[in-house]
Amino acid sequence: MQPGIGRLDPQYRPRPLPSGPGYRLKQSPAAAPAVAIVTPTLNQNQFLGQTLASVLGQGYPRLAYMVLDGGSEDGTLSTLEAHGDRLTWTSGPDAGQADAINRGFALIPGEIMAWINSDDLLLPGSLAYVADYFAAHPTVDMVYGDRLLIDGAGFEIGRWLLPAHDPEALKFVDYVPQETLFWRRRVWSAIGPLDTSFSYALDWDFLLRAQAAGFTIRHVPRFLGCFRVHAAQKTQANWAMGQAEMHRIRERCFGVVPTAEEISRGIRPYLLRHVLRDRVHRLQQAASRTFQLPRPQSAE
Repeated sequence: MQPGIGRLDPQYRPRPLPSGPGYRLKQSPAAAPAVAIVTPTLNQNQFLGQTLASVLGQGYPRLAYMVLDGGSEDGTLSTLEAHGDRLTWTSGPDAGQADAINRGFALIPGEIMAWINSDDLLLPGSLAYVADYFAAHPTVDMVYGDRLLIDGAGFEIGRWLLPAHDPEALKFVDYVPQETLFWRRRVWSAIGPLDTSFSYALDWDFLLRAQAAGFTIRHVPRFLGCFRVHAAQKTQANWAMGQAEMHRIRERCFGVVPTAEEISRGIRPYLLRHVLRDRVHRLQQAASRTFQLPRPQSAE
């Protein structure tokens, strides 16, 4: 009954990413909206090719994809050059991840926006699913889905199955998987760009500012992306910086930095809903004796 979300340690032995019929939408919406995706990167060539393939392999008809390289010296430029005109890219010094993402979005059009880091992946069919969801729910401004955890070799080591979005829980802890987050251009126009004073919690800050501005955020019950766990990633390497930024955000929300007990108490109902959904998923997997992804459900 231990919560799976919030954990980056392996939940089980590494296994190949699932695949199979029924998870990819056969086609994008008839009037497919333009999608803008940005990837910031710096010396992550060992993973970059897989990230690019996961985005370009979506086969989405109206995709504007831009990679912002901070001046890598590990073969990244060769990887980018090999993709020809399938994406746009620049290389040179920047002022950090948020700065790179902001500059990328300023250069490419798109009604739906997202960024994906150069060690993470989009799952097949994610862009078509998100575009279809936005088309069917015109009042929803931001969506995010469930997450697979993968290791440095690209093997699955865990799953985050989230309950419905909880605005109060989000003030205590950011459980939104960034690589699954998509939003409409109107959100960016109103509250963008990203705050470049954040190096770790830039996505949490962006979400909370959107929520405070009255934009509608929804969780969709579908695995949309993969978060890669490896020793060199920023999440692991800059923990102290991350803690300081999280304290800063919580103080902004509550006026003071809540204690560990207050945080635990504040997110307990959310975690209980997660544990229930996770348990049902595990039982279904055990009953079918398969680790395939479930077929997409109707959104919550």
